[in-house]
Amino acid sequence: MTIVTQVTMETHKSTMQKVLDVVEKVGNRVPHPAVIFIILIGIVIVLSHIFYLMGVRVSYEVINPETHQVEHATTAARSLLTADGIRFMFTGVVQNFMNFNAVGVIIVAMVGVGVAEAAGLVNALIRKLVAVAPRGLLTYILVFVGILSSIAADAGYLVLIPLAGAAFISVNRHPLAGLAAAFAAVASAFAVNILIVPIDGILTEVTNDAIHLLNPSISIDLTANVWFSIASVLMLTVVVALVTERIVEPRLGPYEGEHTVDADNALSAEERLGLRYATYALIGVIIFLGLLTLPSGAPLRNPETGAIIGNSPFMNSLIVVIALIFLAMGIGYGIGAKTMRSSIDVINAMTKAIASLSGLIFLLLIISQFLAYFNYTNMATLAAVSLADVLKRASFDALWLLVGFTIVVMILDLIITGALPKWAIFAPIFVPLLMKLNVAPEAVLAAYRVGDSPMNSITPLNAYFAMIVTFAQRYQKDAGVGTVIALMLPYVLIMSGTWLVLLAAWYLMGLPWGF
Repeated sequence: MTIVTQVTMETHKSTMQKVLDVVEKVGNRVPHPAVIFIILIGIVIVLSHIFYLMGVRVSYEVINPETHQVEHATTAARSLLTADGIRFMFTGVVQNFMNFNAVGVIIVAMVGVGVAEAAGLVNALIRKLVAVAPRGLLTYILVFVGILSSIAADAGYLVLIPLAGAAFISVNRHPLAGLAAAFAAVASAFAVNILIVPIDGILTEVTNDAIHLLNPSISIDLTANVWFSIASVLMLTVVVALVTERIVEPRLGPYEGEHTVDADNALSAEERLGLRYATYALIGVIIFLGLLTLPSGAPLRNPETGAIIGNSPFMNSLIVVIALIFLAMGIGYGIGAKTMRSSIDVINAMTKAIASLSGLIFLLLIISQFLAYFNYTNMATLAAVSLADVLKRASFDALWLLVGFTIVVMILDLIITGALPKWAIFAPIFVPLLMKLNVAPEAVLAAYRVGDSPMNSITPLNAYFAMIVTFAQRYQKDAGVGTVIALMLPYVLIMSGTWLVLLAAWYLMGLPWGF
C-alpha cells in the first residue's frame, strides 16, 4: 500500500471507524490473553475474599433443571483465600480442565476437519461454493448458514467460521470480514433458529416451571417462539450482511496479507472426482447414521421416550457426527483426488490438526481455571440476583420492564455465557412478574433470547473467543483480542439495537410469538 493511498484512507475514515481503530490499538496493547486471564484470576481471588469478609449474600428462588422444582436458595460469597478455597485451587486444576467441554469438542471436531482440510476437500468445497453462489449473495448465504448452525451445537464455531474467512479471500475480499460475519452469525444469534434446536427444550421446560409458580394450568410448547425466531433469523441475516459490507469491510480495506488468492475457481478433473467420492462417502455416513437413529428402538434414540430431537444420544453426539462426516468425506476426496494415498496420510493429517491446537489448548487450560474459580466464588450469581432485584423494584410499565430485562441479560451475558444458568435464575423472577402485568410468558422467553445472544461475540469468557483470535492470526499475524473486539463491536451494537426494536414492535403489535 502506498503512502498516498494510506493517507487518503485515513482522511475518509468515519468517526465509527476511527473509534474502532482506537479500540483495536488499545486492545492489542494488552498482554497475551493467557496473561490477561492470569491477572483476572488474581482479581477474582482478591475480590472473593473482600466479599467474603463483608458477608455478601443473596436469597432467591431458582428452578432446578433436573427436578423442575422451585427451590429457595441462599448464596453467599466464597473466598478463594480460605483453607477450603486454597484446597480447591490446588486440587481442582486437572478436574477443572477436564470439565471444560470446549477442549474435547475442539479436539474431536478437528480430527475430522483436519483430514478434510489436508486432503483438499475444504478448499474444493469453498471454490465450488464461490463458483455457484452469486457474488452479491455470498455474505448472506454464509451468515444464514451460520445462524442455522446452532442446530449442531458448537459446529459453527469450528467449521463455518474458518470456512467463511477462506471463502472471502477466494473472491478477493478481506478474510477477517468473513471471519467476523460468520462469528456474528454463529455467536450473536445463537438463541434463534428457524428449526427446533436442543436448547429450545431446556428453555421451554424452565419457562413452564416458572409459569406454574403463578398458574399451574398454563404451559407453553417447544414452538412457543417459532414465529419470532424465524423473523429474527431473517432480519439478522440482512443486518449482519449489511454491517459486514457497509462497515467492517470498508474499515479493513483491501487484503494485502501473505495468503495468495487463486483467481481461477475452476476445479480440475481430479478435484471433481474427489468431490464425487466425497459425496459417496457422505451418503454412506448418512445411511449408517440413519440405521442407528431412525428404526424404533435404535441406539441413538432416547432409550426412555424414543425421541430423536431434544435429549437424545443423537443430539448429544452431534460433534462426533460432524467429525465422522468430515473424516469420511475427507478420506473419500483424498482417494478420488489422489491427495491421500495411504492410512499414514490420514493419521498424519489428524496429528497435524491436533498439533496446531497446542497454543489454544494451553490458553484454554488457563481459561478453564479462571471460570472454575469465578464460579466457585458465586460472584456471578450475586451479580445476577442483585441486578434482577434492582429491575424488579423499578417502577416500569410492562414494555419498559421487558426491554430492561433484556438489557440486564445482555450485560450479564458478558460474565455468564451459558443460556441455562441465567434463565434458571431469571425465569422464576421475571416470568411470574411480567405475567401479572399481562405479558405472555412467550414474550418473556423471546426477550431472553434477544438478551442472551449478542454479547457472545465480544466476551473473552466465550469458550471459543480465543480460538477466533487464533483464526484471525492466520491472516493477520499481529491480530489480538483488540482486533477481534473491534471487528465485532459494530455487529453487537447494531444487532442489539435492531433486535430490541423488533422485540418491542412485535409486542406492541400483538403478533403471535409462536404456536
